[in-house]
Amino acid sequence: MEDSVDRHMARWRNKAPFDERAEAIITRIQLLTKHASHTKREALAEVGLQEFEFETLHRLASRGTPWRATPSQLATELMISPAGMTGRLDTLEEAGLIRRLRGTEDRRRVDVELTELGHTRWYAAMKVRGAAEEAMVEPLDRADQDLLIALLKRMLVHVESGRPTARG
Repeated sequence: MEDSVDRHMARWRNKAPFDERAEAIITRIQLLTKHASHTKREALAEVGLQEFEFETLHRLASRGTPWRATPSQLATELMISPAGMTGRLDTLEEAGLIRRLRGTEDRRRVDVELTELGHTRWYAAMKVRGAAEEAMVEPLDRADQDLLIALLKRMLVHVESGRPTARG
């Protein structure tokens, strides 16, 4: 069975200086990533969330009940500036998805808490997104999925170790 990468490889065969196996692997990973991103955007749209909203709610939900963090913790995790975080929190608070809680002992301290509505919307997005991800891996049986997990992990560990170099 032929896919779009097979056609891509045939067009470029003997025309560009790349290893065909590496090109086929990386191009398929890139296309699957595009499909996954598209699926994620659709899932978020279905529940009425934008990506930045989901990412912030996701960070809060990962903490478990009572789903709290400080704005600086969230900004660090999301790799955005404190000013950018304030803007996000303003939008989420206005939508009723989070609330800011002032510290009782130190009024300067502010915690951000996911509301029930925020958790419900995040959970709905996760369910839709999870179903779409399961559909993407459906052609693989459990053994194939385990093998793919192990192979991708090996590649990621290698890349994250800083060892890969370009050959010239």
